[in-house]
Amino acid sequence: MPNRRTVMAALSVACAGHAFAQDPAFLSKPVRWIVPFPPAGAMDVIARALAEHMGRALGQSFVTENKPGAGGNIGMDLVAKAPADGYTMMIVANGMAVNSFLYSKLSFDAVKHFEPVSLVAIVPNVLVVPAANPARSVADVIAQAKAKPGAITYASAGNGTSLHLAGELFASMAMVKLLHVPYKGSGPAMNDLLGGQVDLMFDSITSARPHIESGKLRALAVTTRTRSTALPQIPTVAEAGYPGYEPHPGSPCTCPRALRSP
Repeated sequence: MPNRRTVMAALSVACAGHAFAQDPAFLSKPVRWIVPFPPAGAMDVIARALAEHMGRALGQSFVTENKPGAGGNIGMDLVAKAPADGYTMMIVANGMAVNSFLYSKLSFDAVKHFEPVSLVAIVPNVLVVPAANPARSVADVIAQAKAKPGAITYASAGNGTSLHLAGELFASMAMVKLLHVPYKGSGPAMNDLLGGQVDLMFDSITSARPHIESGKLRALAVTTRTRSTALPQIPTVAEAGYPGYEPHPGSPCTCPRALRSP
């Protein structure tokens, strides 16, 4: 799937570029740039950076709007119902594909109602705990979970997100029971983690790194196959005792636009 998705995205970019060249009147008004999660998460950070650069490159403003809720479904529904004229875009992660299996009924079809434009980022996730948590390693977290089955909580950006799936795979491979606490996005989840309302979190390095560097969070392991260049001193979960652990090489963010856009 990752390879197929990347190829499809590359073809879409080529078609989009051709359309821009054929229609000089295109982008004659601001573009709505939808983020289906709250501010402060990795997707929001990436989206705002992209909006700024694309606005300068194309000479038109990209207005970023956060539309969180239901694992991203609220924002996706908004974009699916938008006019198919190319003036509504969205940044999404794996939830677009996963949600069709988690929700019995959706108002949109992830394949029929969106057109992929480009793979824009691969963001590794990292297992973090608040500085006040005595856990210093993955082994310590496992020991806590075994001592209190079902009592150790982990936050995520919502059901079906890469943060949720990373936690579920971790619990399954370690044969422990963790209590999943879903939020409307990474930002709210991080706030409660920093406040001590939840015990741990698999978060993107993008949003977790500042708190790691400030000492508010302690990084225990990254979820990728090899160590991340952003946190080279932090071992992988596989290195920490669970070979084969790799829920996803990262969170690929694509930018679907309404179908049949110019």
